[in-house]
Amino acid sequence: MGDIATAYDLPNSNHAGRLTIHDNSTSAVTGRRTIPADARESTWQAADGHAIRRIDWPGAGEGAGEGDTPRGSILFFPGRGDFYEKYLETLDQWHREGWRVTASDWRGQAGSGRLGKDAVTGHVDDFNVWIDDLAYFWPRWVAATPGPHVLAAHSMGGHLVLRALVDHRVAPDAAVLSAPMTGVSGPPLPLPAAHMVAKLMCAVGDPTRQAWKWSEKPGELPADRADLLTHDAERYADEIWWRDHRSELVMGPASWRWVERSYASSRRLREPGAMEAVDVPVLILSTSSDKLVSHPANLAAARRLPKGELVAFGEEAHHEILREVDAVRDRVIAAISEFLDREAPQK
Repeated sequence: MGDIATAYDLPNSNHAGRLTIHDNSTSAVTGRRTIPADARESTWQAADGHAIRRIDWPGAGEGAGEGDTPRGSILFFPGRGDFYEKYLETLDQWHREGWRVTASDWRGQAGSGRLGKDAVTGHVDDFNVWIDDLAYFWPRWVAATPGPHVLAAHSMGGHLVLRALVDHRVAPDAAVLSAPMTGVSGPPLPLPAAHMVAKLMCAVGDPTRQAWKWSEKPGELPADRADLLTHDAERYADEIWWRDHRSELVMGPASWRWVERSYASSRRLREPGAMEAVDVPVLILSTSSDKLVSHPANLAAARRLPKGELVAFGEEAHHEILREVDAVRDRVIAAISEFLDREAPQK
């Protein structure tokens, strides 16, 4: 069974400054509103030719470790309605530790087009679209990068990575999941009942319509949204800055089809023996104060995964654990580093 640990005792850019780290501390990182000079933005082509945005730090590891050997490679995917710009701080820090780092959009999000009928609704016909994209990209990325190879993801991204592991579509050396969506923090209905309601909502109306409402203005963020994501006002403001400077990043609520397919995908994860067959070390970072994804479901997932571990936080951390205040985030980064040093050692 997986191990449960707690984190409480764990030791295009415009005018902003460049990313800088002093004394290997995450608390001194600045310039989160700038694409680092040594990173490169581009696209990769999915199997059907759909262009998907990516960012790479291609020279990571050169001169960064003993014998100039790269530490390995990390591929990161963000959550629903998310974009990699929000995680530049963490991605660049991994790069500076010697990892070769790549981050990618999911198709239909951020700078990789839309799958619905408007520019702000987060729609997908089926989560398998994203899992197929990941399975197509994974071996090509592995062939082009040094090992060990690590998959990292946040929220919905964590759900999709876990689905890909359960379905044996990818085989990383290790996986790191930040607040993965193994379940949603929603109405207290059994999963089959919630799925039935979502199916009904798709049947009685346009399944591409928004499943909930944020504000009167499409794509505008609700006033209390920050309280769900992070205690760090400046890091939250970074997201607003990127949305203002790159309008293609703006996304609002999900469609009813997304909701229905998310329940269907969650039922796949809940199947007996599904997670138990995953032979990959998986670190889950989760917080009991999460109002978006289910912390109890993450606890259960960590126990079911044969090589699962969970670092648990409390009221000091909201959903975006990688973008929390320094005192929390430093512990998160330390936990990830310890896990990777142990489960994905440098080759």
